[in-house]
Amino acid sequence: MATLPSYIVGNWKMNGSAADVVVLQAIADAAAAHPDIEIGICPPATLIGSFAAAAGAVRIGAQDCHARASGAHTGNLSAAMIREAGATYSIIGHSERRADQGETDADVAAKAEALHAAGMGAILCVGETLDERDSGNAIAIVTAQLSASLPASASGDWLSVAYEPVWAIGTGRVPVSEDIAAMHAALRATLIEKLGEAGNGVRILYGGSVNPGNAAEILGIADVGGALVGGASLKAETFLPIIEAAPR
Repeated sequence: MATLPSYIVGNWKMNGSAADVVVLQAIADAAAAHPDIEIGICPPATLIGSFAAAAGAVRIGAQDCHARASGAHTGNLSAAMIREAGATYSIIGHSERRADQGETDADVAAKAEALHAAGMGAILCVGETLDERDSGNAIAIVTAQLSASLPASASGDWLSVAYEPVWAIGTGRVPVSEDIAAMHAALRATLIEKLGEAGNGVRILYGGSVNPGNAAEILGIADVGGALVGGASLKAETFLPIIEAAPR
């Protein structure tokens, strides 16, 4: 099976304003210079339209979507709505939403199905808390989370998985390379168990305090197909070196 290109995605979370289109333009220049790497930015929903218009080769995504196509869901956006705004995919199941909004694995699987039905892609997030890591059961917990969140229609044509240890997000702490490799290998085995040979075609990204200083080491680990980057993606000077570090 051909090796898929590295996939480097910035999750801006609740950060950014219209003026930050200049950051996107710098990232778009990098994307044009590196056509062999897939590069994405997921800004707040208020910026999807203006960013999509200025994105060039950068793939613009959303940070969440609702599982229903329409209805009485105040404050939510459907897959069709974010697609109309200019997004081509969405992050789903991020640990901050699982914790703050009480999202379950079943909720995440339903959102994935909704995105697929709307002709969009998805980045499905899984990860363990520090207590779960310290219990020694991190691999069992995270692979079970993936199994329960994975939609029946899952395919690498539209779905990627992002492993983000909750305790590493925004903390500056990163698992050692051996732990990242072990988790990604377990997630790959789970994908193959659930999807057969097609499980080899699903990229598994790593997220959690990825920065210019550690990107090359992390992206060089087996079965790490890219990175989901938080704070370091908010500025071109810290995001572009991560793109440069991606294997070609």
